[in-house]
Amino acid sequence: MVQWHKALKGGLHVDCHHHYFGCGAWGNYPHGRFTSTIGPSSRHSHTAPTWLVLHIIMSDTPTNLLAYSDTELVAFMATLGEPAFRARQIARQIYVNLVNDINQMTDLPRVLRERLAAQASIGSLQLQRIISDEAGMTHKALFTLPSGEHIESVLMLYPDRATVCVSTQAGCAMGCTFCATGRLGLLRNLDSHHIVEQVLWARRLLQALRQTHGQSTAAHTPTLEDSTWWGDDGGHPEALPQHLGNVVFMGMGEPFANYDRWWQAVERLHDPQGMNIGARGLTVSTVGLVPGIKRLAEAPLPVNLAISLHAPNDEIRSAMMPVNKRWNVAELLATTRAYIAKTGRRVSFEYVLLQGQNDTPELAHELGLQLRGMLCHVNLIPWNPVPGLPLGRSERQRVTSFQRILQEHGVACTVRVERGVSIAAACGQLAGSPVSGP
Repeated sequence: MVQWHKALKGGLHVDCHHHYFGCGAWGNYPHGRFTSTIGPSSRHSHTAPTWLVLHIIMSDTPTNLLAYSDTELVAFMATLGEPAFRARQIARQIYVNLVNDINQMTDLPRVLRERLAAQASIGSLQLQRIISDEAGMTHKALFTLPSGEHIESVLMLYPDRATVCVSTQAGCAMGCTFCATGRLGLLRNLDSHHIVEQVLWARRLLQALRQTHGQSTAAHTPTLEDSTWWGDDGGHPEALPQHLGNVVFMGMGEPFANYDRWWQAVERLHDPQGMNIGARGLTVSTVGLVPGIKRLAEAPLPVNLAISLHAPNDEIRSAMMPVNKRWNVAELLATTRAYIAKTGRRVSFEYVLLQGQNDTPELAHELGLQLRGMLCHVNLIPWNPVPGLPLGRSERQRVTSFQRILQEHGVACTVRVERGVSIAAACGQLAGSPVSGP
């Protein structure tokens, strides 16, 4: 039975075997919107290295604290007559303590909390609903942006780790024929704070799940029945990971088509004084935008790179992925080799297997010859069904045969563990569509 969770005013309440928990209140306050412009100093260069122009624009939308950089948050607090250390307190409450209700920031004076609550909020995404798979180890959230578009995020739990898959765009312009998101077209780019907010949601949910099930299983010896909730791996509440340490930018959208905002989110997630997620815990997936791969090769953080390949030649790949007509297989692989030579890091190739289209032994040999000797890993993904698409999922025998042939060529290759297929939360299934439950 699928577990449904409703986002209710006053907090996120989840019904998990009749145990409820709250993840903080959602405020709705009148306020003034705050923006800033930072640039080199001019007349006052002798007093400050930068100038900061502040604008308070009155509107009905609360000031979103997540939208501020550290410098901007300090400047905003200055408009309230508060010292810089107050901004650091707020940032720690949000990104370390995972507070999503200003009134819970008890290290701030009560008067300041009241002022902030009257004009600010923590985030701008509206959580519509969470749906979980039968094992309770995969949770998909549907959010609405202030501009009305929908995006989805997925939290995946394992005994030794937790991973969240986040979106970087609403919709996608890449038009891959096997992907639900690609059917939407590009609706809009996400801002960096929209991306960060999805990770905050996942961390809060993991924290709440641990607290709730820790309480519900106190003085309880796990039994065989527990595996129904915690998955086939035999896990139980005490085995849930303590922290979310992995973020994959593999949700809706093409990250490299929104590179600057995506990278801003990466830097904020990596901030040691904030969420402190290691760079090797961050993985970005691209359909093969060559300029983005080149930019990443020069980036200061060793973020993991995954490339959606899906075919070893231009004829098949162009039919599946229109982007191949701009950067073909040869150019993509040459850029990948240059990336590996520059960074010394292994690249993952994602390969969705479609019955009778790109899963033949001949194509496996062709791919093996293309990748032989490259510092890479191939992740085979049997296609996850998308309603309305006349495609077929490769049979298990064809998948294992494809894997074996690649391994014979000396190419490291695994088959992706399926997660969330039953709730349309798996690779290629995210469409940002409002869902309905019982």
